[in-house]
Formats: sequence, C-alpha cells, structure tokens
Amino acid sequence: MAQPAGLTYEKAGVPHLKGDPGYNRKIVSLIRSTHRSGVIGNPSGFAALFDLKKLSLRDPLLVTSTDGVGTKLELARLRGKHDTIGIDLVAMCVNDVITCGAQPVLFLDYYATGQYEPSAMFEILRGVTRGCKDAGCALVGGETAIMPGFYGSKGSHSTGQYDLAGFCVGVVERKKLITGRTLKAGDAVLGLASSGFHSNGYSLLRKIYGREQLLGEIGKKLLTPTRIYVKPLLKLLKALPVKGIANITGGGFYDNIPRVMPEGLTAQIHAAQWPVPKLFESTAESGNITPFEMFRTFNMGIGMVLMLDPRYIVAAQKQLLSDGISSWKIGTVVPGKKVTIDGI
Repeated sequence: MAQPAGLTYEKAGVPHLKGDPGYNRKIVSLIRSTHRSGVIGNPSGFAALFDLKKLSLRDPLLVTSTDGVGTKLELARLRGKHDTIGIDLVAMCVNDVITCGAQPVLFLDYYATGQYEPSAMFEILRGVTRGCKDAGCALVGGETAIMPGFYGSKGSHSTGQYDLAGFCVGVVERKKLITGRTLKAGDAVLGLASSGFHSNGYSLLRKIYGREQLLGEIGKKLLTPTRIYVKPLLKLLKALPVKGIANITGGGFYDNIPRVMPEGLTAQIHAAQWPVPKLFESTAESGNITPFEMFRTFNMGIGMVLMLDPRYIVAAQKQLLSDGISSWKIGTVVPGKKVTIDGI
C-alpha cells in the first residue's frame, strides 16, 4: 500500500533505529562482549534477565546506583573526543556500588541527543563497554533517545549536545555488606589515588579555563576517564576486613566521608600526607579558589577512601599497589560531627 506523502517521524529528525539491522548488529556485538555468566535473553529485546543462582550466593542483597557524567560531556564535545566519556559513566555508578562491598553485575545506559550522529554514538558505547569490562559487569540494555529541538545543535562543535545516564545493579552477601557501622575512634583512613578530576566539578573547571586551554593540554588531562576501583577493591575485601568505603565525588571530602560514618564519629584528614597532583594546585591558583572550596568540590587526588583498623594499613597498601593503585594513610576516625582537614 502506498504511503501518504507528508511528514514522517524520520522527517521530524528521529531515525528508525530499532528497524535498522546494520545499527542493531553493530551495537549488539559490543553489548555481548561484556556479558558474564547469569545474563539471559536477547540484548536487542525489551528487557534483560539475570540468573542470581549463577553467583552462588546464599543470602544476596541487591545494591543499585544511578549517575551521570555532568558537564564533562561539554569538554568531550568541545574536543570532539567521545570514546572515554562512557568509561566515566560506568565508573560513576560502579564506584558507588563497591562502597557497599558489592560486585556490580548489570549495567544499563541512557543516551539522549537532538540529532542522530552514529559515529559519536558508537564511540560513546565503546567507552561504556570498556568501563563495563573493567568493572566486570554486563551491559544488558539501554535507551537511545533522539529528541530534535530539545538539545542544542552542533554550533562550533563537532557534535550536537547530548546527555548520558547510567544505572547499575550489584550484589553482595548480606553478611559481607559494608556499612561503616563498626567504625570506631582510632581507625585509619586510607586514601586511594584518583586518575584526576574524575567527573565532578566541571562546571567550575569550565569557568576557570578558557576555550584554548580546554582544547590544549589542560583539556586533554581533564578528559582523563574516572578510575574504576571495583576489581582491586573486590580482591582487597577478600583479604582484609574493611569497615567503611567512601567514594569521593561531588561534595569532595566534606560531604562524602560523613555518609559512611556512624553518628558521633567523623574523620580528621591530614592533607600533607599525599602528593596533591599539580593540576589541582594550578586550578586553585588560576581560579583563586580557597582550600576549603577545593576540598569541598574536587577529590584532590584521592578518588576513594577506605576506613579500617590501623594494623591492616601496610597490607592494604601493598595489595593495592600490586593492582597499580597508590594509597596513603591520610587520616584518622575521631569523635565529632564534621570532617576536619589540617590547616583549613
């Protein structure tokens, strides 16, 4: 039957992706490359299934997290480099899940943009799959939303505006759940090295640095993907009794460490105990940012914090270094309500 002339969904700017066999074949192969034992179903279907019995857990708890990448996306768009931003997306979710001692098992993504740009979309998905492999979780689905007129056009950039959201499901044995409830005064605070600014504070960074700087070496460093701590920490948790884990994301030290502290306890941080990367120092100088604001906004070179008995610090550092992660004893659990940082 002849189709009536006139408007179509495609003419409105939304391609018929689900009916494109070439597009489906391309993304399905990437999605399948992340799959692990327990995944059930067709990656191009309506929903995904997972068989928890494959994990051989006696009393499993599901642990969930969702997050995005924020305005680091604008830096990726400015530089026309989209192959690592998906790693950031996965990292922001799985690094939250590991704070409970859980292993991430499933990941889903949401990609929204104003126009169909297959090259950028595929590069983003490649980053997501790399992140999932680094975290040991399966990419089991997602959503691509083409929304003409809602997101901005290319302008002077190589791509139009887009947004990303990630969703992660992890699993942990109930008796191995990490909550911070057993923390006590005198426990040690161990800081794990970040890979840079991770994915927080980029609205401020984009105020500090101009377009030329963001297109240059500084922008290249700022686009370094967020470190994924999952596999090294899962290995460490099998060897040593960790009492609390805090992911140093938006809110820095002041907002994130208290989230795992029992009432009446806090942390005293000794900032001289680790080498703050030079880019953090130059950022503070360029933006005339106070030390308090720096530690409240950025991770300052510490992407994850562990709380444990002081006698296990050396063993933990040795284990982490074997997985390529430097760490420092940066503080102590003390009575109090607010995180304190020496000299601030």
